[in-house]
Amino acid sequence: MSDLTNLTVAGIRDGFRKGDFSAREVADAFNSAVAAGKPLNAFLVETPEHAIAAAEVADRGRASGELRALSGVPLGIKDLFCTAGYQTTAASHILEGFVPTYESTITAKLFGAGAGMLGKLNMDQFAMGSSNETSAFGNVLSPWRRSDGGNAPLAPGGSSGGSSSAVAARMAPAATGTDTGGSIRQPAAFTGISGIKPTYGRCSRWGTVAFASSLDQAGPMARDVRDCAILLEVMSGFDAKDATSLDLPVPQWEAGLSGDLKGKKVGIPKEYRVDGMPAEIEALWQQGIAWAKDAGAEIVEISLPHTKYALPTYYIIAPAEASSNLARYDGVRYGQRELPDGANLQDMYAATRAAGFGNEVKRRILIGTYVLSAGFYDAYYTKAQKVRALIARDFERAFEQCDVLLTPTAPSAAFALGEKSADPIAMYLNDVFTVPASLAGLPAMSVPAGLDGQGLPLGLQIIGRPLDEQGVLNAGLAIEQRAGFNARAEKWW
Repeated sequence: MSDLTNLTVAGIRDGFRKGDFSAREVADAFNSAVAAGKPLNAFLVETPEHAIAAAEVADRGRASGELRALSGVPLGIKDLFCTAGYQTTAASHILEGFVPTYESTITAKLFGAGAGMLGKLNMDQFAMGSSNETSAFGNVLSPWRRSDGGNAPLAPGGSSGGSSSAVAARMAPAATGTDTGGSIRQPAAFTGISGIKPTYGRCSRWGTVAFASSLDQAGPMARDVRDCAILLEVMSGFDAKDATSLDLPVPQWEAGLSGDLKGKKVGIPKEYRVDGMPAEIEALWQQGIAWAKDAGAEIVEISLPHTKYALPTYYIIAPAEASSNLARYDGVRYGQRELPDGANLQDMYAATRAAGFGNEVKRRILIGTYVLSAGFYDAYYTKAQKVRALIARDFERAFEQCDVLLTPTAPSAAFALGEKSADPIAMYLNDVFTVPASLAGLPAMSVPAGLDGQGLPLGLQIIGRPLDEQGVLNAGLAIEQRAGFNARAEKWW
């Protein structure tokens, strides 16, 4: 039997149903891969017993003719999702030791569909970062290395860096991620996998540790577009416990998959050609345009005139919401508590937050508190919300001329760990292509499309109309079919 860890979610599902292997064999194979992949630091908590228990249920179910959507499929779960009975930290010391007594809606849906959990995945602390270097529990390493033999470990992207690394290294067939400003799409591009952020409200946020509530959205990260469609169907749906959840039926995205783009118009936003963008990114973008044409699409140039304001707008709104959301971590109710001798309540708050939060989290809380303060609220936060509305309007007008947009996912391939950590602005620029869709609440995905000169993955991004995940997935499939991307990281770890 070939290595089961090379199978996709669809391959595991279909092979299990045909009786080619047992769910227990799949769980054992991936549990072994997780144990062997420890040097990547992708998992904060390993849960082989959860994966085995789900596999045994799946095997009994197959014997009795009871099959569920994800029977036999083990997954990695980003440590932002609360999992009953398993530590959930958001990769921060301030939540170290916190074991939820409840299940997030997303994980409840996945486990209810038959999936098992391989473990909780490392991430940027509270999802704040683009390289997975802000985790309180150490950097996640990308399984990729430069072809010139350079030894510097590479960033797996962020904040879902543990998810991207685990899927790329074949430690999990797929994983959950969250995307606030690009944290599914950018790490997917860096590691040569696919990932989709659905329309805001498609997936419940209940039981997911909050960063920026008007932006956070869960989504799947997997080896290919079909797997993303399979998982997104399970993860989506109305949740009465989430006030932002959309009360809409969940389409059958997998059944609707088609790489035929005849009659579709693909928009190319001229504002996404940024100064200093590597020639390789531009060349890949042009190749993507050619692939879209080959799939039958008409190419139209469109304009998103407020794109240049998206990044500063995001870095006002997101920290403002983070400042509010993270005020609950004060040492009183749960998580870390620091109580110096003779300390009063205010001293405890200050000591707990100083010890528990990392530098990037503190930076964003300070920025957010500043822009929400009485003297600056209108000058910064109110103005940013107005610009956000203009950015959303740009997309509305663009979609009067086209069905989906095609852009690069990130302005570069993966960079070395430590290369940008001393310059927050350089780090924030990694999100320049992903943030606009997040501000507008649009569905968007990254698909691997090629390699740069150093043999590192590059991704293309597809952005769709609100609720048109099918259009995004279909355009992604068209690119995937023509790119024929099958490169994978050499096993150096």
